[in-house]
Amino acid sequence: MILLSASGWTVPQLASHFHCCLATVRRLLHQFAAEGLPALHRQHRGPTPDIQRHERIQQALAELLAQERTWTSAQLAEALHPQGIHLFARQVRRYLHAMGARYRRTVRTLHHKQDPERVAQAKEDLAAFKKGHKRAS
Repeated sequence: MILLSASGWTVPQLASHFHCCLATVRRLLHQFAAEGLPALHRQHRGPTPDIQRHERIQQALAELLAQERTWTSAQLAEALHPQGIHLFARQVRRYLHAMGARYRRTVRTLHHKQDPERVAQAKEDLAAFKKGHKRAS
């Protein structure tokens, strides 16, 4: 935009070419005239990152994940509350991703609650029905 302006393009021509409003073109040209090349770099908005807070949260999450249990992100967010860390589940997932933590869906089975004798009997009954034999009760 600066180079085209220097070659003689007008503000309306620049705005049309770059699909932006006239005020944006004027602001950029005025900033470039006042500040030079630094005016062309985008300014980061918001506060600077709080590195100490990030480290504290990651340490707390690492301690919780070291426990022998399965966590959801909402449960982790709740577990962080007593430590004075108030996050939502989505924020917890972002921290976990940044930490390189991986997850896997839990398997929803009842194998751990099944009685082996009853399972064997049920398999025999099913096999008998498949063969066409009905079991006498």
